Amino acid sequence: MSGGFVQAAVILLREGLEAMLVIVALAGYLDKVGSSHRKSALYLGALAAVFASFVAAWIFATFNDGQHDDTTEGVVIILASAIMLYVSGWLMIKQDPKSWTTYISTKADQALASDTAWAVGVLAFLSVFREGAETVLFVSALASTEGGWTVGIFTGLVAGFAGLAVLYVVLTQVARRIPLRPLFVVTSVFLFVTALKFIGDAIQEFQEQAIVSTTPVASLGWLESIGLNPTQEALSIQFLTALFVVAAFSLVRREIALARPVTSG
Repeated sequence: MSGGFVQAAVILLREGLEAMLVIVALAGYLDKVGSSHRKSALYLGALAAVFASFVAAWIFATFNDGQHDDTTEGVVIILASAIMLYVSGWLMIKQDPKSWTTYISTKADQALASDTAWAVGVLAFLSVFREGAETVLFVSALASTEGGWTVGIFTGLVAGFAGLAVLYVVLTQVARRIPLRPLFVVTSVFLFVTALKFIGDAIQEFQEQAIVSTTPVASLGWLESIGLNPTQEALSIQFLTALFVVAAFSLVRREIALARPVTSG
């Protein structure tokens, strides 16, 4: 087994797993609420991102000597996290059976079309694009070190793609077996946590460009080993974002409760 095979497979699995988990969570949610026909927006967004990733990688390689732009990537990550927080809040609000029943009865088939279909497509695009361009660049760099696009690299990419496909099928089947309310809650929490992680990643991109200062928190250095940003700047912004989202969610839930008709016993 060649080094190129292993590295190519690991690159694709590592870069694709996070984006795939977002797609799986949203696909499971769409299936559960009887809106499988809306999955076309999800998959179109993901496919568009794959194409855009190759275009972006070519642009970086041609005009920037193969070095990706940290500032641009940071902006893309911030946009992705904003969409994730929006969808996360929407799902958490709708997990209440009474809220969901009222929502469906008043908006019927237009529910996802008017409120979240665009968000699902954009979120799929940004989540995949964020990883896709880097994947193409990393694999291109690997090909350069290996002396070209070897059989090992191609078979490694095929193996990595097969691994992601198997994980997708398994996780999708699991999602279909989860009751509606737990699925909404789990998906919402997953997107919320992922959005906070994305914000930390974006701050790191800006820190690498000296746009944001870097003040490491020595006692939390272990966070770096699990892909988190252990700096005061990142942690502060993540905390404030979480506080704002929780406060906004509480206000929306309160408004919904006040607007709901009171039924007599």
